[in-house]
Amino acid sequence: MANPAHKRWLILTAVMLAFMPVVIDMTILHIAVPSLTLALEATSTEVLWIIDVYPLLMAGLLVPMGTLADRLGNRRVLLVGLAVFGLASLLAAFSQTPAMLIVARMLLALGGSMIMPCVLGIVRRTFEDERERAMALGIWGTVSAAGAAVGPLVGGALLEHFWWGSVFLINVPLMAVVIPVAFALLPRVETTSPGKWQVGQAALLITGIIAVVYSIKAGIGATAPLVIIAVTLLLGLTLLVAFARKQLHATAPMLDLALFAHPAILAGIVMALFVTGALAGVELTLAMELQYVLDKTPLQAGIFMIPIMLAAAIGGPVAGYLSNRYGLRLVASLSLGVSAGSLALLPVVGFDASLIVPALLAVLGLALSIGLTASSIAIMGAVDASKGAAAGSLEATAYELGSGLGITFFGVFMSSVFSRSLALPPDLATTLAERAATSIGDSYVVAGELPTGQAEALIEAAKTAFSITNSVLLSTCAVLLAVLAVVVFVLLSRDRKVGWRWSANAGFLDGGITVLA
Repeated sequence: MANPAHKRWLILTAVMLAFMPVVIDMTILHIAVPSLTLALEATSTEVLWIIDVYPLLMAGLLVPMGTLADRLGNRRVLLVGLAVFGLASLLAAFSQTPAMLIVARMLLALGGSMIMPCVLGIVRRTFEDERERAMALGIWGTVSAAGAAVGPLVGGALLEHFWWGSVFLINVPLMAVVIPVAFALLPRVETTSPGKWQVGQAALLITGIIAVVYSIKAGIGATAPLVIIAVTLLLGLTLLVAFARKQLHATAPMLDLALFAHPAILAGIVMALFVTGALAGVELTLAMELQYVLDKTPLQAGIFMIPIMLAAAIGGPVAGYLSNRYGLRLVASLSLGVSAGSLALLPVVGFDASLIVPALLAVLGLALSIGLTASSIAIMGAVDASKGAAAGSLEATAYELGSGLGITFFGVFMSSVFSRSLALPPDLATTLAERAATSIGDSYVVAGELPTGQAEALIEAAKTAFSITNSVLLSTCAVLLAVLAVVVFVLLSRDRKVGWRWSANAGFLDGGITVLA
């Protein structure tokens, strides 16, 4: 029996409160990178691991945790995940070394991987009406995009008055409030999927994904010997093939591989993967540009990003409305195209353009928020309620893989372009020159060891090189999103359930994403 209307929206409120700290944590660290780098004396490689070990580990955990939630109940797994997340935040806040912070971020990933699929699973089970579900997912999209956008602002405000660890410590009181609210509001009786949760299959999937992702990351960054990378990649692929074979022959598979055959789900996963990668990389580089190059404080950098936050906050409901009215294919493709145009214009106008840049950032935030919500509507509208958490975990996995690999690609790309664009001051020692050419953060660290005149010359050269690097990066990202817009349009055109023409009778039918034309 469906929940009463007021009860459904109270449940949505509870899971949005649970989801908000997790999504804020994805980006709040971006604004703290300069402070953290200097305080812990972290290398560029350590900084990359601190940032993206969280999404990369979550990528391996999300599907097993999503299927576990379908077996045991979303409420139980969600509450455990919230507790783990709170304790891990406390450990991260007081980390003394880069290695300690990386371990804390791994525990944060464990908690987050239990929370994210449960949120989408609860939304899918709670809202059976297709139009209500589209609006509920629109609200979820608002929280997701706005939370990611508000992360830098919250981080900047905290760093204005406190040390870098405060960006993690803020999660502890949040969890102290969220856990009792979720405990009180979420339904205690849930319909669960039959069958046992297969620990062996979960281990295969987790180990396989992590091995493949690590080998890709290590290969891109050349942070490990080629033999180790090759062996790790082969091991990961072998484990994933073994997992797939077990799913195909199991009477109650952990993951229904038939989901990938649905064009709408495939399009949604592709969108989530690339859009979150672009968004994570752009936000990180923008925060660095504002602080390193334009000499803004963390708070000023966070305020500069407010247009993204405000626009993203309305993008979710707008996506639900537009998808109901005009169809998913048109909305998804146009949102990607508009995002590409915004990114392409940013390096042209420059970040010191007082009026044009905020407008472009607002358009970018709105378009990306609409695109991400459209991917959720495609995925969650194509599954039965009993598979809601599993489908949600697939989408969340795409988010985390996109975020983690996006940061890795951006980091390596930036390092390569930066080192080639940097004009080092003369008479700089070879070892210092090599480190300074790695990243702008390393340039600042090296400058701290030099005499005043030489330090100022190095910092000015690093600022120039980073501005060039960021322009190349944003232009490349714009091209990729433009290509993705075409790919998504083609993928969704292959699904006869996806329409794109307007009709007064537009609506979602039969648990899919049909739009009457």
